[in-house]
Amino acid sequence: MPMKQPINDISSILQSMASEMQSMRKDLDGQHQEICRLTRGTQAQAKEIHSLKRKVKERDNTIDDLQNRLSKYEEPPKNSNNSSTPPSKEKLKDEVVRRTKSLRKKSDKPVGGQKGHQGTTRTMVDNPDETVEESADYCTGCGHDLSDSPKELDYISQVVSIPPLRAVVKEIRHYVRRCSRCGNQSRPYAPRRRGGNSVTYDQSVQALVVYMNVVQCIPYQRLQSILEAVFGIEMSQGTIANILQSAKAKAGPAIEMIKESISRSRVVGFDESGCYCDKRLDWSWIAQTNLRTLVFRANNRSGKVLEDMFGDTLKNITAVTDRHSAYFSLDFADHQICLSHILREVQYLTELDGDQQWSVELQNLLGEAIHTRNESPTEVIDKAPWLSRLDRLLQQSVEHLKDEFRRLKNGLIKCRDYVFKFLENPAVPSHNNGSERGIRKLKIKQKVSGTFRSDEGADAFMALHSITDTAWKNKQSPLDAILAILNGETGDYVFAE
Repeated sequence: MPMKQPINDISSILQSMASEMQSMRKDLDGQHQEICRLTRGTQAQAKEIHSLKRKVKERDNTIDDLQNRLSKYEEPPKNSNNSSTPPSKEKLKDEVVRRTKSLRKKSDKPVGGQKGHQGTTRTMVDNPDETVEESADYCTGCGHDLSDSPKELDYISQVVSIPPLRAVVKEIRHYVRRCSRCGNQSRPYAPRRRGGNSVTYDQSVQALVVYMNVVQCIPYQRLQSILEAVFGIEMSQGTIANILQSAKAKAGPAIEMIKESISRSRVVGFDESGCYCDKRLDWSWIAQTNLRTLVFRANNRSGKVLEDMFGDTLKNITAVTDRHSAYFSLDFADHQICLSHILREVQYLTELDGDQQWSVELQNLLGEAIHTRNESPTEVIDKAPWLSRLDRLLQQSVEHLKDEFRRLKNGLIKCRDYVFKFLENPAVPSHNNGSERGIRKLKIKQKVSGTFRSDEGADAFMALHSITDTAWKNKQSPLDAILAILNGETGDYVFAE
């Protein structure tokens, strides 16, 4: 076995190893620095990626928001012809279209008066207030004087004119008489005024003020101007307000008569609308029949308003309303929803998606039902076949269509039993147009005046509108009805059955 050789260069070996270790340490330090640099780069890239993701998300949200905003411009605009949007809030272009377009289907009849239609024209009165004779003074041929020539009647015409409108001021001198027998002083029946202004306005002036403010919706300031310019009457706005409040107080018994008459009615139309009063949103309600109108104010639109007003009599009433949920919480005898509202919504759905047939079939179904009732206004019509057709439409899926289709379908499912009530009861109308017409006067009033300044003013307007609209439904003059109220004649004139 060979002997191990002695190691004589340990020092050089150690130096070599130390040099290699130092070189390796430098390499490690360099690699560590590179790793740190890469780590910092990775972190910076991660932050940049996170920032980019956030920007992408914000951009997507912005795109979605813009798409939602633009969608209303891509979809057909809503107006009073295809939705419940009131005419006062629709665009001028939509108003022009509405006045030249109708939901009624085009007829094959010619435009204008139909054959056999009896026209009307102004007729002359038998006893004119004034007669004027006109004839030529000179011959139109030769200029000869015709004053001594006999006259022959050629034709008669009548001209209607208005006499000068100036208020008549009547001075009343009140005397007392002393009885020679007992010495008692007797005065006339007219009540004696103690204090206050000695100049008053009679019922004719008061009735005109009420008529122009309530029926014609003329604001106080314009009413002042009209009274002064036309009649020469200088009246303050405070006096106008006092006249309206006095008329409202005198109309109290008549309002109660209207309320009692509506409570006894079998079919009543109801509606409600926002009413700005004293910088606050209240609600104006209407209950109406073919001969009666009652408008009143409340601070909400819940069904309790009608319960407080009519109580248990609601159980005997078939209500004709829109699909506001408050009406379906009440214990009515029966219900009929307004088909005019539904037809407007269906019209919008047809404009929204012209490729589908669901809304078209629904529109045809409702239109045919209304036409059938119009063709037989007094007959009792079986509603079962119509409900079967409606059920087939409601069973069809509209999930592939837009949300508006689903909402209308679900709404019809909830009130399915109240769609064709008008077919089996001829006294029930298929629409609630009467209520909308009755409450429209308040919207016109607010459009002109903006708001009611006080609760008292709003209540006076609604009470007096109830009187005048009831008179109009009974084919009576609203002005004469106001005069009757101011004179205390609340009975037969306005409320004859």
